[in-house]
Amino acid sequence: MAVVSVEQYRNLVLLGHGGSGKTSLGEALLFKAGITTRLGSVPDKTSILDYTDEEKDKGASHDSTTFHLSHNGLELNIVDTPGTRAFCGPAIAAISAVECAAVVISSASGIQVNTRKMMEFTASYGIGRWIVINHIDADNVDLAALVAQVQESFGSECVPINLPTGGGTGVIDCFANESGSADVLDVGEVHTALVEAIVGADDAMMEKYLGGEITDDEVKSVAPKAVAEGMLIPILFTNACGDVGISEFLDATELFCPSPVTGKRRTLVDGDNETEIEPSPEGSFVGQIFKVTTDPKSNIKYFSIRVHSGRLTSDQTIKTVTATKGCRPGHVMQTQAAEHAEIPAGVAGDIICLAKLDFGIGDTLYTDQSGTIAMPFCPEPMFSLALVSKARGDEDKIAAALKRITEEDQCFISERGTGGEMVIRGMGEVQLRTYLQRLSKHHKLEVETHAPRIPYRETILGSAHDIEYTHKKQTGGAGQFGRVIINVIPAERGEGYEFVDKIFGGVIDQSFRPSVDKGVRAQMAEGVLAGYPVVDVKVELIDGKTHPVDSKDIAFQIAGRGAFKDGFMKAKPCLLEPIVNIEVTIPADKLGDIQGDLASRRGRPSGQDMLPGNMAVIKAIVPLAELADYNPRLSSITGGQGSYSMEFSHYEAVPGNVKQQIIDAHKKEMEEAHS
Repeated sequence: MAVVSVEQYRNLVLLGHGGSGKTSLGEALLFKAGITTRLGSVPDKTSILDYTDEEKDKGASHDSTTFHLSHNGLELNIVDTPGTRAFCGPAIAAISAVECAAVVISSASGIQVNTRKMMEFTASYGIGRWIVINHIDADNVDLAALVAQVQESFGSECVPINLPTGGGTGVIDCFANESGSADVLDVGEVHTALVEAIVGADDAMMEKYLGGEITDDEVKSVAPKAVAEGMLIPILFTNACGDVGISEFLDATELFCPSPVTGKRRTLVDGDNETEIEPSPEGSFVGQIFKVTTDPKSNIKYFSIRVHSGRLTSDQTIKTVTATKGCRPGHVMQTQAAEHAEIPAGVAGDIICLAKLDFGIGDTLYTDQSGTIAMPFCPEPMFSLALVSKARGDEDKIAAALKRITEEDQCFISERGTGGEMVIRGMGEVQLRTYLQRLSKHHKLEVETHAPRIPYRETILGSAHDIEYTHKKQTGGAGQFGRVIINVIPAERGEGYEFVDKIFGGVIDQSFRPSVDKGVRAQMAEGVLAGYPVVDVKVELIDGKTHPVDSKDIAFQIAGRGAFKDGFMKAKPCLLEPIVNIEVTIPADKLGDIQGDLASRRGRPSGQDMLPGNMAVIKAIVPLAELADYNPRLSSITGGQGSYSMEFSHYEAVPGNVKQQIIDAHKKEMEEAHS
């Protein structure tokens, strides 16, 4: 294998809304580079990037897929990602592995919800961005209007580097040409805007440009910096299925895609110490996992890793901050979709693959330097289903299979919900149903689903002081005795629970004081008002009494429970409910209907955007409890054209009338359980 310098690597992720043509673009790049002998097709199920049975059946990506190619002396690692909001986890994780994102937009559909989301995610993480306008052969599209819309939505930094010609049968390079014929816009004007955006990233270059002394080579030298710093967001035009703009896309990676040297530098955080990682093969090895996948046939687990520094060979020992013992990676591989080829070493700037390890997405691997690298922001999954096994005794198998899925998708969570329910949470029903189908097909595990209990929380708004409780039991043998006096005080929202021992002297033996804490925690877990966990309280143990013979651990646990229960009810008890941010995408003519429906669900509007194609996005803050039946209701109102996503926002107090309904329902449930 030839030696490759860090400057020769280009790492790029394909992002965008579903149906924009990301996977088709990836297939076109592989075909153009000679990696494949025929152009893979998603509709024809011949794509090598959508290689799982699930993806072929659905005609859509469910996971990220990495592929590699060489072009003009450059080594390109490209990650194709899912375009639906439901499977945004793998797409967000892939952002951590690259210096540049190509956000793909279909000319027929224009800017869609996930287009905006991915532009936001990449901007907040700080990598360079391109915009690729695909499907330029589509009928009745106004490409000039779409460019204007892109610039209005994402800034004047968005400037075409090429323009379609010949009715979309080719593209003209606006950087190399100051004049020429294009289907839309003026080549000369675009050329000037492009050069000015590039030189704007360097003060010295800008002075030379204004003085009329700058050369093309000097402008080229600054272009990667302009993209890396967000001064330029290149717009490229392609027709992936028609081989238009594909060669130009590959050529643009050299000039407009930052290398690991010019792109975003990662920071290694170890406690209070922060060290910018130098992307050099001479340093010690540092890498980060951005994808975990398990081969369903062999059960081998593969880990895709971006190497940020140093060099990794099969005989080195790698560690993480939570696994300091370390392990040897065995084989170091390069990924080509579903295939893995062994390579001598992974070096700074490259994306590699390891197998048969026990790490997770986001883990930072190292040989010498300890620390972690921050991952891009990932939204909290809020769409949930409760599961019940159809076959008795399968619960442990189901839990193990779900754990494997959580390792592969950071936006999927499996947990025990309120009352011990088995609950899964994700970004949408499509995602959860897809994973449950996987459970059935690959693991032969069948489940029934229902809406889970809403994760309400209990807390207090006031304080209760000098709450005394005595537990005394005498049954003929050794008795039980414990007396405690506590204060119950509200904590700030999000602070959690704090137990403070304020006893002076030995009124309660030192060995029994933790027992009081244990009893309080047990009662908090069970709840007091309506059977939901208690949060954000402070308990002060201020007095009590010990019996020389009858006092024991269990007695003070019971006393602690009783005192907390009494104090909680005297401290203005309150029920909290989860509030979510919801974004609903609908036909514009359904705007009023959806606004009214959200208002009936105690929703509060927080924003509204108009989208191309007579579509609109409504943003609102809504109690999670009000959205249990939202999916079928939205489908009914919009004739199946509506979609939504939601993210956890915060907890807030339940209104009085709703609070009483929840308490009454809990009492009825408890009565039925004991009848």
